[in-house]
Amino acid sequence: MNAPARSDVPSHLRSPLWSRSLQLLLVQARSAPRMVEQEQQCFVERCRVPLDRFRIVNVVRGTPPSPEHLSAVDAVLIGGAGKYSAAEDYEWTAPLLDFVRHVVDRQLPLFGSCWGHQVIARALGGTVVYDPDHAELGCLAVELTEAGTNDPLFHRFPKHFRANMGHHDRVIELPPGATELARNDQPYQAFRLTDAPVYGTQFHSELDAERERERIRVYRKHYRDALPDEATVQRVMNNLADTTEVDHLLYDFLTTFVARGHPLSETSSLESPSSLPPAKRLPTASSPPEKRLPSAE
Repeated sequence: MNAPARSDVPSHLRSPLWSRSLQLLLVQARSAPRMVEQEQQCFVERCRVPLDRFRIVNVVRGTPPSPEHLSAVDAVLIGGAGKYSAAEDYEWTAPLLDFVRHVVDRQLPLFGSCWGHQVIARALGGTVVYDPDHAELGCLAVELTEAGTNDPLFHRFPKHFRANMGHHDRVIELPPGATELARNDQPYQAFRLTDAPVYGTQFHSELDAERERERIRVYRKHYRDALPDEATVQRVMNNLADTTEVDHLLYDFLTTFVARGHPLSETSSLESPSSLPPAKRLPTASSPPEKRLPSAE
């Protein structure tokens, strides 16, 4: 069964990023085919760029990312992982961590969501632990730190906001040179490097409510403690927020750290995130078959 998807983004949801020769690299760690495609669609929706602007490297499919994958790439995005832990070592872990350090050394914009957030922290010298007792699942409150309120990306957020989450692992120590931007009962819900365009969010910056419901249905068995029965599953799903302040975060990241410094083929100015409608998916019953994302593998 394929992930629900749309074949294109209608003109009223397109962003100015569509008119730019932008190339993004998405690093994945997913083995379930439906979730591989679903995550790709989530990043397309949140970044508001067409499918053909993404290159894909899926580390569990035998091709770890390498510097060669960065040719002509403007930014790197690292997604979630489903059943894989950022605190564990797999055959592809060391090459992945080396790759993250290489991206940072090159000063390329880098954004990690959930597992990606943890991978970046670990690669740069932070500490990540498997901690099911502090798992977070659903839509939860988050608060900006003082640094967050002054951050070039997060300053648009209110002091308190909600975000969709789903994780067992967490960062318990930031790497050197990193600044905490947001927290709740747990620290390090978001961080950035002080001297590089590198961000991580423990919450899922690529997920709206329906997309997280899709993930919960697939990965429920991995959250047995947090989802012990059907009543709990329904409560968590019903609590997910269709629209939160996080909706524009990936788009903001690209416009702030990539597009404004990217050579323009047009003279049109970038629209502010608040002027764009939320990137909600459309009914797909009559949609033509989706074009697959190109793979770098």
